[in-house]
Amino acid sequence: MATAEKRQRVLDVAVNQLGITETPKNSNKTTFGNWFGLDGVAWCGIFVSWVYHHAGYPLGKVGYLKGFAGCQYAVAHLDKLGVKTTDPQPGDIVFFDWNSDKRYDHVGIFHSWKDKTAGTFNTIEGNTAVGNDSNGGQVMRRVRNAKVALFVTPKVLDL
Repeated sequence: MATAEKRQRVLDVAVNQLGITETPKNSNKTTFGNWFGLDGVAWCGIFVSWVYHHAGYPLGKVGYLKGFAGCQYAVAHLDKLGVKTTDPQPGDIVFFDWNSDKRYDHVGIFHSWKDKTAGTFNTIEGNTAVGNDSNGGQVMRRVRNAKVALFVTPKVLDL
């Protein structure tokens, strides 16, 4: 399967989860965490791992057998693999450093550029909400700024 088809499959799986929320509210309990075996914790990375797995392209062990839960560990792991990119494509993973302190706070899936010149782009993210970017409890579409983003092309998309 061509990379474009793989990328579309990742986006299709992510889009199908839009609107899902944790139950009960503010519990971090989700089907994603249940699948991962780590329910009740912040789940943005677990969501990304779940999406890739269900698209048919598991990320492999990135701290956990089914992918990753923590952004810091995932960034350090992926940095060793040399998979960062400055030209993100649909389906790539995007990490966010809200405070520009080199500590990544959140992760999502790059969907498309909204305005490449302005550096704004569209994502699909788990455990976010308007007013709580990193632990909001919903799967949502968001618009983000590249100034706080680190883009990664997982090797599973290039195979």
